[in-house]
Amino acid sequence: LLLLTAALGATAAACCPAPCICDNLRAHVLCLNRSLMAIPDTIPELTKKLDLRGNSFMVIPAGAFLATPYLTHLDLQRCKVERLEEGAFRGLGRLVYLNLASNNIALLYQESLDGLSSLQQLILEGNRIEEIQPGAFGHLGSLTVLDLRANALVYLPDMVFQGLQVLRWLRLSHNVLHVLGSEAFAALPALRRLSLDHNELQALPGEALARLDGATRLDLGHNPITYVAEEALAMASLRHLFLDHASLQDVAPDAFARSPQLHMLDLRENQLQGLPPLAGAGGLARVSLDGNPLLCSCLLRPFHKWLARARVQAEGACAAPPALRGRSLNSLKLPEMRCGRLRPPPSPSTSPEQPRAAGSTQCPRGCVCSPDFHHGSCENRDLQEIPRDFPGDTHLLDLRRNPFRTVPPDAFPGLKELVSLHLQSCSIRVLHPGALRGLESLVYLYLTDNHLSTLAAAAFEGAPQLAYLDLDHNAFTRVPAGAFQLLPNLISLHLQHNTIGELAEGDLAGARGLRWLYLAGNAIRHIARAALAPTKMLEKLQLEGNHLSEVPTAALQGLPALSELKLSQNPIKHMGHSVFLPVASSLQHLYLDNMGLEQISPHAFTGLGPKIRSLYLESNKMSNIPDMRNFTGLEILNLQDVPFHCDCQLLPLRRWIDKLNLRVGATCVSPAEARGLKVKLSTTFQTCPGWGQGEAGETNPNKTKAASKPSKKKRSGKSPARGFSKSRA
Repeated sequence: LLLLTAALGATAAACCPAPCICDNLRAHVLCLNRSLMAIPDTIPELTKKLDLRGNSFMVIPAGAFLATPYLTHLDLQRCKVERLEEGAFRGLGRLVYLNLASNNIALLYQESLDGLSSLQQLILEGNRIEEIQPGAFGHLGSLTVLDLRANALVYLPDMVFQGLQVLRWLRLSHNVLHVLGSEAFAALPALRRLSLDHNELQALPGEALARLDGATRLDLGHNPITYVAEEALAMASLRHLFLDHASLQDVAPDAFARSPQLHMLDLRENQLQGLPPLAGAGGLARVSLDGNPLLCSCLLRPFHKWLARARVQAEGACAAPPALRGRSLNSLKLPEMRCGRLRPPPSPSTSPEQPRAAGSTQCPRGCVCSPDFHHGSCENRDLQEIPRDFPGDTHLLDLRRNPFRTVPPDAFPGLKELVSLHLQSCSIRVLHPGALRGLESLVYLYLTDNHLSTLAAAAFEGAPQLAYLDLDHNAFTRVPAGAFQLLPNLISLHLQHNTIGELAEGDLAGARGLRWLYLAGNAIRHIARAALAPTKMLEKLQLEGNHLSEVPTAALQGLPALSELKLSQNPIKHMGHSVFLPVASSLQHLYLDNMGLEQISPHAFTGLGPKIRSLYLESNKMSNIPDMRNFTGLEILNLQDVPFHCDCQLLPLRRWIDKLNLRVGATCVSPAEARGLKVKLSTTFQTCPGWGQGEAGETNPNKTKAASKPSKKKRSGKSPARGFSKSRA
């Protein structure tokens, strides 16, 4: 044994790359500051920790670490990495720590982080990431810490963190975040701490934060927030709120009434001259007001009385009147807090509506321009025409909630560097040809909540980089045919909640790079056989909430990359043979819930098998489902609210469910003695012929597999965030 160990050690040493240091005893390899241009291909296979800091890789190619499958820690800091190719980390199923800080990564592709099913910490601090593609983190189901500090993020779209089911700390500090989608944090059920400090948020993003029911700490310091409005924060579990070093001038009395667990409120270094009694904040124990110009006059008496009544400790000192300057709040007596001839502080309650002076910075009248963060904003200014003369280096332009009604040709002159354009809720009926001319860097265009009913291809002339187009909640009755001819880089198209009645051939002509197509909440009854033919790279097709009466099998031909199909809430009553066969080789997530589905053919799922990771069949009317024994890769299966008749015909399903390491929610509705019981717990099957055969001592292939490869259990977060996930319970 000693000779064998020595021989193996010698072999491992021989495999150590020449410029590196290998510690075979601890399975560590150090290649620090070696000017390497490529990942060494002679790293010992059994290496667990690999330190490659300070090299010059530029690109991490697909399969770069396939030769080291036992890695648990990988450090790639300061390696001049600009691009992570799709599949770069494939094969690293044991990796728990990945550090990519201080590189030059600008974009995360959807598959860039594929294969990291066990990853717990991902550090992307100090890169150049401007906006995140939805789905980029969809494969990181075990991640608990995501560090995106010190990047160039300007906007967070809805569901951008989908798949991060166990994430506990999200670090977004030191970016230039200006706008958050209302559903940006909707897919983070386990999040406990959110760091949004040192950004460019001008208002408290209450709607987005309301999705974080379990978060206990929120950092919003160092943002130019001037006012906290009524019931602005509805976070049921929040205990620690940091709003220090902002621009706060006023806080509404019931600003925190919907955050009843709030324990500590940090308001240091703002512009507050006082506070009202904070209604509804019954759990508050400490308020920090150090560094504010507190006016300790009679106007502060209600707050002072509330502090004593609620037993809240306050930290802060008076700035005026002169007789009380420097006195701590806790030392004040009510008779000392006089008004006399003191002028009351100016009411800051209207300050959010008043435009800040732009000073010498070029900026349209009534708008706010931030030269440091390259932002321009004229939100909700009741403007009739789109303003001009924004700084030429503007990256994000927020024009939401203005009644423009039309976007004329050449509406945005001189904005060649503009990346994100927000025109939501602007009553727009017409986007004229040439409206976007000159926006050669535009990637994100948001036209949600307008009155658009048609679009011409010429409307997108001059914006060839446009990748994300949001047309949700407009007046389209059909997809604007040919409108995407000039958008070769279009990746994501949102047309949800319009009144589109069909998807016809030619509607998507030119959209050859489209990956995500969102058509939920329309009135689609028919999809032509060739309607999706131009979108050969399509990965997600969301058709929930339409009027389809059958699975559009013919239209699914020629979609070799389709991995997610949502047909929920369509009136599909019967499902015939082989309806998913055209996409059987790629489909991973299938949504068939809430359809009133009454019958599924025994061969409906022909072709589907190990690749399926999640299947949603809840809230339907069928009493049995086809044989799914070859669905060995399932991580989520939801059979809740399906009226199963637990007789001997259901025995094969009962046996299959028993072998799964899943909670599926299948419940008996009949016969009477089984009503309300879980299918796998019902005793009605014990009278069935063959019940005793194989029930005792039967080998469970799924559980054996899970036991031998525990890392597979951590993959549940790769699936969309709902339903029942893998569990021993």
